[in-house]
Amino acid sequence: MKILVHPQTFNLQKYGGISRYYTEILSRLSKNNKVQIPLYGTSNVYYNESVLVTFKQKLYSLYIKLLEKLKIRGLEKTRKRNDKFFEKTILKKDFDVFIPTYYDVSFLKLIDSKPFVLTIYDMIYELFPHFFEDQQKIISSISANKLLLMESATRIIAVSENTKRDIIKIYPHIDESKIDVVYHGCSIKIVDTHTHNLPEKYILFVGTRANYKNFIFLVNSIKELLKLNNDLVLLCAGGGEFDNEEKEYLKELNLENQIIQREFKDDELGLYYKNAICFVFPSLYEGFGIPVLESMVCGCPVVLAKHSSFPEVAGEAGVYYEAGNPEDLKNKIYSLVQNPILRNEFSIKGSDQVKKFSWEKAAAECLAVYKKAYKTSIKQ
Repeated sequence: MKILVHPQTFNLQKYGGISRYYTEILSRLSKNNKVQIPLYGTSNVYYNESVLVTFKQKLYSLYIKLLEKLKIRGLEKTRKRNDKFFEKTILKKDFDVFIPTYYDVSFLKLIDSKPFVLTIYDMIYELFPHFFEDQQKIISSISANKLLLMESATRIIAVSENTKRDIIKIYPHIDESKIDVVYHGCSIKIVDTHTHNLPEKYILFVGTRANYKNFIFLVNSIKELLKLNNDLVLLCAGGGEFDNEEKEYLKELNLENQIIQREFKDDELGLYYKNAICFVFPSLYEGFGIPVLESMVCGCPVVLAKHSSFPEVAGEAGVYYEAGNPEDLKNKIYSLVQNPILRNEFSIKGSDQVKKFSWEKAAAECLAVYKKAYKTSIKQ
Protein backbone atom coordinates (compact mmCIF):
# COMPACT_ATOMS: atom_id res chain seq x y z
CA MET A 1 0.00 0.00 0.00
CA LYS A 2 1.20 3.53 -0.83
CA ILE A 3 0.72 5.85 2.15
CA LEU A 4 1.40 9.58 1.84
CA VAL A 5 1.83 11.38 5.16
CA HIS A 6 1.43 15.10 5.82
CA PRO A 7 4.60 16.08 7.75
CA GLN A 8 2.85 18.80 9.78
CA THR A 9 3.43 17.26 13.23
CA PHE A 10 7.12 16.71 12.47
CA ASN A 11 7.40 20.36 11.46
CA LEU A 12 5.75 21.49 14.69
CA GLN A 13 7.14 19.21 17.39
CA LYS A 14 10.65 18.45 18.60
CA TYR A 15 9.06 16.13 21.18
CA GLY A 16 5.39 15.35 21.77
CA GLY A 17 2.78 12.62 21.92
CA ILE A 18 1.42 13.11 18.40
CA SER A 19 4.79 12.92 16.65
CA ARG A 20 5.67 9.92 18.84
CA TYR A 21 2.41 8.21 17.78
CA TYR A 22 3.04 8.66 14.06
CA THR A 23 6.70 7.71 14.31
CA GLU A 24 5.82 4.43 16.05
CA ILE A 25 2.97 3.57 13.67
CA LEU A 26 4.67 4.56 10.42
CA SER A 27 7.98 2.92 11.34
CA ARG A 28 6.17 -0.39 11.57
CA LEU A 29 4.07 0.12 8.45
CA SER A 30 7.12 1.11 6.39
CA LYS A 31 8.41 -2.49 6.57
CA ASN A 32 5.76 -3.77 4.15
CA ASN A 33 4.25 -0.61 2.68
CA LYS A 34 5.54 2.41 0.81
CA VAL A 35 5.39 5.27 3.32
CA GLN A 36 6.17 8.73 1.94
CA ILE A 37 6.84 11.61 4.36
CA PRO A 38 7.90 14.64 2.27
CA LEU A 39 10.52 16.27 4.49
CA TYR A 40 13.88 17.86 3.76
CA GLY A 41 14.59 17.62 7.44
CA THR A 42 13.11 17.99 10.90
CA SER A 43 14.21 18.71 14.47
CA ASN A 44 11.79 16.03 15.73
CA VAL A 45 13.82 13.69 17.93
CA TYR A 46 11.59 10.62 17.49
CA TYR A 47 11.62 10.82 13.69
CA ASN A 48 15.38 11.38 13.52
CA GLU A 49 16.00 8.29 15.67
CA SER A 50 13.62 6.08 13.65
CA VAL A 51 13.91 3.88 10.57
CA LEU A 52 11.91 6.51 8.68
CA VAL A 53 14.74 9.01 8.42
CA THR A 54 16.75 8.97 5.16
CA PHE A 55 20.43 9.74 4.76
CA LYS A 56 19.65 13.12 3.15
CA GLN A 57 17.30 13.97 6.02
CA LYS A 58 20.01 13.07 8.55
CA LEU A 59 22.40 15.48 6.86
CA TYR A 60 19.76 18.19 6.74
CA SER A 61 18.93 17.67 10.41
CA LEU A 62 22.60 18.17 11.28
CA TYR A 63 22.42 21.40 9.33
CA ILE A 64 19.36 22.46 11.39
CA LYS A 65 21.20 21.67 14.64
CA LEU A 66 24.14 23.79 13.48
CA LEU A 67 21.81 26.71 12.77
CA GLU A 68 20.24 26.30 16.21
CA LYS A 69 23.67 26.36 17.88
CA LEU A 70 24.55 29.50 15.96
CA LYS A 71 21.18 30.92 17.02
CA ILE A 72 20.11 31.31 13.40
CA ARG A 73 16.38 30.83 12.77
CA GLY A 74 16.60 28.00 10.29
CA LEU A 75 13.41 26.17 11.28
CA GLU A 76 11.06 28.64 9.57
CA LYS A 77 12.96 28.30 6.29
CA THR A 78 12.96 24.53 6.69
CA ARG A 79 9.19 24.48 7.22
CA LYS A 80 8.67 26.54 4.07
CA ARG A 81 10.90 24.18 2.11
CA ASN A 82 9.04 21.20 3.58
CA ASP A 83 5.70 22.78 2.61
CA LYS A 84 6.81 23.15 -0.99
CA PHE A 85 8.18 19.61 -1.04
CA PHE A 86 4.90 18.30 0.37
CA GLU A 87 2.77 20.19 -2.17
CA LYS A 88 4.91 18.95 -5.04
CA THR A 89 4.56 15.36 -3.78
CA ILE A 90 0.80 15.39 -3.18
CA LEU A 91 0.13 16.84 -6.64
CA LYS A 92 1.71 13.74 -8.21
CA LYS A 93 -1.22 11.70 -6.72
CA ASP A 94 1.06 8.67 -6.42
CA PHE A 95 -0.52 7.24 -3.26
CA ASP A 96 -3.46 5.08 -2.17
CA VAL A 97 -4.35 6.84 1.07
CA PHE A 98 -3.40 10.17 2.64
CA ILE A 99 -2.68 10.68 6.36
CA PRO A 100 -2.85 14.18 7.86
CA THR A 101 -0.90 14.32 11.13
CA TYR A 102 -2.68 17.32 12.62
CA TYR A 103 -5.46 19.69 11.59
CA ASP A 104 -4.05 21.66 8.65
CA VAL A 105 -6.79 21.83 5.98
CA SER A 106 -4.72 23.21 3.10
CA PHE A 107 -4.33 19.75 1.54
CA LEU A 108 -8.08 19.49 0.88
CA LYS A 109 -7.81 21.58 -2.30
CA LEU A 110 -4.97 19.35 -3.56
CA ILE A 111 -6.24 15.86 -2.78
CA ASP A 112 -9.13 15.59 -5.30
CA SER A 113 -10.96 12.29 -4.74
CA LYS A 114 -8.13 10.52 -2.92
CA PRO A 115 -9.14 9.02 0.48
CA PHE A 116 -7.73 10.29 3.75
CA VAL A 117 -7.81 8.99 7.32
CA LEU A 118 -7.90 11.49 10.19
CA THR A 119 -6.84 10.66 13.76
CA ILE A 120 -8.59 12.49 16.62
CA TYR A 121 -6.49 12.53 19.78
CA ASP A 122 -8.98 14.22 22.12
CA MET A 123 -11.80 16.78 22.27
CA ILE A 124 -10.31 18.91 25.04
CA TYR A 125 -10.69 22.24 23.22
CA GLU A 126 -14.36 21.60 22.51
CA LEU A 127 -15.20 20.29 25.99
CA PHE A 128 -13.17 22.72 28.10
CA PRO A 129 -12.77 25.95 26.09
CA HIS A 130 -12.62 28.01 29.33
CA PHE A 131 -9.20 26.53 30.06
CA PHE A 132 -7.80 28.18 26.94
CA GLU A 133 -9.25 31.69 27.14
CA ASP A 134 -5.86 33.28 26.46
CA GLN A 135 -5.58 31.29 23.22
CA GLN A 136 -9.13 31.69 21.93
CA LYS A 137 -8.28 32.63 18.34
CA ILE A 138 -5.85 29.76 17.90
CA ILE A 139 -8.14 27.23 19.58
CA SER A 140 -11.18 28.35 17.57
CA SER A 141 -9.19 27.93 14.36
CA ILE A 142 -7.97 24.45 15.33
CA SER A 143 -11.49 23.35 16.33
CA ALA A 144 -12.96 24.67 13.07
CA ASN A 145 -10.29 22.88 11.03
CA LYS A 146 -10.80 19.69 13.01
CA LEU A 147 -14.54 19.73 12.32
CA LEU A 148 -14.03 20.36 8.60
CA LEU A 149 -11.59 17.47 8.39
CA MET A 150 -13.90 15.12 10.33
CA GLU A 151 -16.72 15.95 7.94
CA SER A 152 -14.49 15.40 4.90
CA ALA A 153 -12.48 12.36 6.05
CA THR A 154 -13.04 8.97 4.45
CA ARG A 155 -12.50 7.41 7.86
CA ILE A 156 -11.66 8.67 11.36
CA ILE A 157 -9.47 6.99 13.97
CA ALA A 158 -10.31 7.83 17.60
CA VAL A 159 -7.66 6.96 20.19
CA SER A 160 -10.25 5.65 22.69
CA GLU A 161 -13.91 4.72 22.91
CA ASN A 162 -14.35 7.77 25.12
CA THR A 163 -12.95 10.06 22.41
CA LYS A 164 -15.31 8.45 19.91
CA ARG A 165 -18.26 9.10 22.23
CA ASP A 166 -17.14 12.71 22.68
CA ILE A 167 -16.99 13.25 18.91
CA ILE A 168 -20.51 11.93 18.43
CA LYS A 169 -21.87 13.84 21.44
CA ILE A 170 -20.42 17.17 20.31
CA TYR A 171 -21.00 16.66 16.59
CA PRO A 172 -23.94 14.24 16.19
CA HIS A 173 -23.97 14.77 12.41
CA ILE A 174 -20.61 12.98 12.07
CA ASP A 175 -21.23 9.47 10.75
CA GLU A 176 -20.47 7.13 13.66
CA SER A 177 -19.92 4.21 11.29
CA LYS A 178 -16.82 5.81 9.82
CA ILE A 179 -15.07 6.08 13.22
CA ASP A 180 -12.69 3.29 14.29
CA VAL A 181 -11.02 3.08 17.70
CA VAL A 182 -7.30 2.31 17.77
CA TYR A 183 -5.47 2.45 21.11
CA HIS A 184 -1.90 3.69 21.52
CA GLY A 185 1.04 1.56 22.48
CA CYS A 186 3.82 2.56 24.86
CA SER A 187 7.43 3.45 24.02
CA ILE A 188 8.95 3.87 27.47
CA LYS A 189 11.95 1.81 28.57
CA ILE A 190 13.74 1.55 31.88
CA VAL A 191 17.42 2.35 31.37
CA ASP A 192 19.13 1.31 34.59
CA THR A 193 22.50 2.70 33.51
CA HIS A 194 21.25 6.20 34.35
CA THR A 195 22.02 7.46 37.81
CA HIS A 196 19.79 10.11 39.35
CA ASN A 197 19.63 11.83 42.66
CA LEU A 198 15.98 10.88 43.07
CA PRO A 199 14.27 11.29 46.47
CA GLU A 200 14.07 8.15 48.57
CA LYS A 201 10.26 8.36 48.98
CA TYR A 202 8.25 10.23 46.40
CA ILE A 203 4.88 10.54 44.71
CA LEU A 204 5.23 11.21 40.98
CA PHE A 205 3.49 13.79 38.79
CA VAL A 206 4.48 13.92 35.11
CA GLY A 207 4.21 16.64 32.47
CA THR A 208 2.52 20.01 32.24
CA ARG A 209 0.67 21.35 35.26
CA ALA A 210 -1.62 24.08 33.92
CA ASN A 211 -5.46 24.26 34.03
CA TYR A 212 -7.11 20.89 33.31
CA LYS A 213 -4.00 18.94 34.37
CA ASN A 214 -5.23 19.75 37.91
CA PHE A 215 -1.85 20.07 39.63
CA ILE A 216 -2.96 22.54 42.32
CA PHE A 217 -5.85 20.21 43.21
CA LEU A 218 -3.28 17.48 43.81
CA VAL A 219 -1.13 19.78 45.97
CA ASN A 220 -4.13 20.81 48.07
CA SER A 221 -5.19 17.18 48.44
CA ILE A 222 -1.88 15.96 49.86
CA LYS A 223 -0.42 19.02 51.61
CA GLU A 224 -1.33 17.68 55.07
CA LEU A 225 -0.01 14.23 54.16
CA LEU A 226 3.33 15.79 53.20
CA LYS A 227 3.50 17.85 56.39
CA LEU A 228 2.96 14.72 58.47
CA ASN A 229 5.67 12.85 56.51
CA ASN A 230 8.77 15.02 56.26
CA ASP A 231 10.61 12.39 54.23
CA LEU A 232 7.88 12.22 51.56
CA VAL A 233 8.25 14.26 48.34
CA LEU A 234 5.96 15.17 45.45
CA LEU A 235 8.23 15.03 42.42
CA CYS A 236 7.07 16.84 39.28
CA ALA A 237 8.87 15.39 36.26
CA GLY A 238 9.02 17.71 33.26
CA GLY A 239 6.52 20.47 32.59
CA GLY A 240 9.09 23.24 32.98
CA GLU A 241 10.27 24.97 36.14
CA PHE A 242 7.69 26.19 38.63
CA ASP A 243 6.48 29.65 37.68
CA ASN A 244 6.47 32.52 40.18
CA GLU A 245 2.85 31.90 41.15
CA GLU A 246 3.54 28.22 41.88
CA LYS A 247 6.70 29.07 43.84
CA GLU A 248 4.84 31.58 45.96
CA TYR A 249 2.04 29.13 46.69
CA LEU A 250 4.43 26.34 47.70
CA LYS A 251 6.27 28.80 49.91
CA GLU A 252 2.99 29.81 51.60
CA LEU A 253 2.35 26.12 52.32
CA ASN A 254 5.92 25.77 53.60
CA LEU A 255 6.36 22.83 51.21
CA GLU A 256 8.93 24.22 48.78
CA ASN A 257 11.43 21.54 49.91
CA GLN A 258 8.93 18.67 49.56
CA ILE A 259 7.36 19.60 46.22
CA ILE A 260 10.13 19.73 43.64
CA GLN A 261 10.47 19.85 39.86
CA ARG A 262 13.01 18.03 37.68
CA GLU A 263 13.59 17.90 33.94
CA PHE A 264 14.55 14.61 32.32
CA LYS A 265 15.83 13.17 29.06
CA ASP A 266 13.47 10.93 27.11
CA ASP A 267 15.23 7.70 28.15
CA GLU A 268 15.37 8.70 31.82
CA LEU A 269 11.64 8.84 32.58
CA GLY A 270 11.35 5.08 33.13
CA LEU A 271 13.43 5.31 36.30
CA TYR A 272 11.24 8.11 37.66
CA TYR A 273 8.23 5.79 37.39
CA LYS A 274 10.05 2.68 38.59
CA ASN A 275 11.28 4.25 41.82
CA ALA A 276 8.08 6.13 42.72
CA ILE A 277 5.64 5.02 45.42
CA CYS A 278 2.87 5.82 42.94
CA PHE A 279 2.10 7.97 39.93
CA VAL A 280 -0.83 10.38 40.30
CA PHE A 281 -2.69 11.58 37.20
CA PRO A 282 -5.28 14.10 38.45
CA SER A 283 -6.09 15.42 34.95
CA LEU A 284 -9.73 16.37 34.37
CA TYR A 285 -9.70 14.86 30.89
CA GLU A 286 -7.47 12.84 28.56
CA GLY A 287 -8.18 11.51 25.09
CA PHE A 288 -6.04 8.49 25.91
CA GLY A 289 -3.44 9.18 28.61
CA ILE A 290 -0.13 7.63 27.59
CA PRO A 291 1.43 8.30 31.04
CA VAL A 292 -0.99 5.70 32.45
CA LEU A 293 0.57 3.07 30.19
CA GLU A 294 4.07 4.32 30.94
CA SER A 295 3.52 3.96 34.66
CA MET A 296 2.10 0.45 34.38
CA VAL A 297 4.98 -0.67 32.12
CA CYS A 298 7.41 0.47 34.82
CA GLY A 299 5.55 -1.31 37.62
CA CYS A 300 4.33 1.88 39.26
CA PRO A 301 0.78 1.98 40.75
CA VAL A 302 -1.48 4.56 39.07
CA VAL A 303 -3.83 6.85 41.01
CA LEU A 304 -6.51 8.54 38.91
CA ALA A 305 -10.19 9.44 38.68
CA LYS A 306 -12.67 7.19 36.91
CA HIS A 307 -13.56 9.45 33.99
CA SER A 308 -12.78 10.17 30.31
CA SER A 309 -10.51 7.46 28.85
CA PHE A 310 -8.92 6.37 32.13
CA PRO A 311 -11.08 3.27 32.85
CA GLU A 312 -10.35 1.98 29.32
CA VAL A 313 -6.61 2.32 29.74
CA ALA A 314 -6.08 1.48 33.42
CA GLY A 315 -8.85 -1.09 33.76
CA GLU A 316 -8.74 -2.95 37.10
CA ALA A 317 -5.16 -1.79 37.61
CA GLY A 318 -6.16 1.78 38.46
CA VAL A 319 -6.36 3.07 42.03
CA TYR A 320 -9.42 5.26 41.50
CA TYR A 321 -10.44 8.23 43.62
CA GLU A 322 -13.71 10.13 43.45
CA ALA A 323 -13.27 13.00 40.98
CA GLY A 324 -13.12 16.37 42.71
CA ASN A 325 -12.81 14.81 46.19
CA PRO A 326 -9.45 15.86 47.73
CA GLU A 327 -9.97 13.78 50.86
CA ASP A 328 -10.52 10.61 48.84
CA LEU A 329 -7.44 11.32 46.70
CA LYS A 330 -5.34 11.85 49.85
CA ASN A 331 -6.61 8.60 51.37
CA LYS A 332 -5.90 6.57 48.21
CA ILE A 333 -2.35 7.92 48.05
CA TYR A 334 -1.82 7.38 51.78
CA SER A 335 -2.91 3.74 51.49
CA LEU A 336 -0.16 3.16 48.90
CA VAL A 337 2.43 5.09 50.90
CA GLN A 338 1.74 2.99 53.99
CA ASN A 339 1.17 -0.41 52.43
CA PRO A 340 3.93 -1.99 50.27
CA ILE A 341 1.83 -5.12 49.79
CA LEU A 342 -0.96 -3.04 48.25
CA ARG A 343 1.59 -1.26 46.04
CA ASN A 344 2.90 -4.58 44.80
CA GLU A 345 -0.64 -5.83 44.14
CA PHE A 346 -1.43 -2.88 41.88
CA SER A 347 2.00 -3.07 40.26
CA ILE A 348 1.23 -6.67 39.21
CA LYS A 349 -2.24 -5.66 37.98
CA GLY A 350 -0.67 -2.89 35.91
CA SER A 351 1.86 -5.26 34.35
CA ASP A 352 -1.02 -7.51 33.26
CA GLN A 353 -3.21 -4.65 32.01
CA VAL A 354 -0.51 -3.08 29.86
CA LYS A 355 -0.15 -6.29 27.83
CA LYS A 356 -3.38 -5.32 26.07
CA PHE A 357 -1.60 -2.40 24.39
CA SER A 358 1.26 -2.39 21.89
CA TRP A 359 2.45 -0.35 18.92
CA GLU A 360 2.48 -3.53 16.82
CA LYS A 361 -1.23 -4.02 17.47
CA ALA A 362 -1.91 -0.32 16.90
CA ALA A 363 -0.01 -0.32 13.59
CA ALA A 364 -1.88 -3.38 12.33
CA GLU A 365 -5.23 -1.82 13.24
CA CYS A 366 -4.28 1.50 11.62
CA LEU A 367 -3.32 -0.32 8.42
CA ALA A 368 -6.70 -2.09 8.43
CA VAL A 369 -8.42 1.31 8.64
CA TYR A 370 -6.25 2.72 5.83
CA LYS A 371 -7.17 -0.25 3.64
CA LYS A 372 -10.84 0.20 4.50
CA ALA A 373 -10.62 3.85 3.40
CA TYR A 374 -8.91 2.85 0.14
CA LYS A 375 -11.57 0.24 -0.64
CA THR A 376 -14.31 2.78 0.06
CA SER A 377 -12.76 5.21 -2.42
CA ILE A 378 -12.54 2.53 -5.13
CA LYS A 379 -16.25 1.67 -4.74
CA GLN A 380 -17.15 5.33 -5.10
